[in-house]
Amino acid sequence: MPTAAPPRERILNAAHDLFYRDGIRATGIDRVIAESGVAKVTFYRQFPSKDDLILAFLEFRHARWMAWFVDALARHGGTPAAIAPALREWFAGHGYRGCAFINSVGELGPALPAVLEATRRHKRDMTAAVAGLMKPASGRARTARALALAIDGAIVQAQFLASPDAALEALASVTKALERPVA
Repeated sequence: MPTAAPPRERILNAAHDLFYRDGIRATGIDRVIAESGVAKVTFYRQFPSKDDLILAFLEFRHARWMAWFVDALARHGGTPAAIAPALREWFAGHGYRGCAFINSVGELGPALPAVLEATRRHKRDMTAAVAGLMKPASGRARTARALALAIDGAIVQAQFLASPDAALEALASVTKALERPVA
């Protein structure tokens, strides 16, 4: 008989699913407690406040998403051309609801400055992963930042378009244009 995951892990998994699907503000602590199957006192031993849970959720999401992103880029060829197919995989996944970090900033913004810092770190790491796809050259960091911005745009558009195809095609065009040497 498998043992249940530790309480902290159950709480984080429940918070991850609820915060990502329904939003942070729309998800109350009592709902996270119910979904995780822990007692209220156990919850508060792990996370003294909702802010603590939000920041732990963002750390958890960051680790999970970055591991997936780096793996997906490698599976799709390990070049900048891998970005659009990797994102297509994510967009087609069950329950896609955009970037948890962009969504969190939209919900909480400056009300919880640590969310802004977690988002900055996530975007820096995403940009570094993109830069790692490129050949060493002058301007690589600038190009990686431009691609990261295009990725964020595609992520947002995929949330509200009927199909993510147009966003992915535009992103693929940007990727190709930025890979061409400047004359």
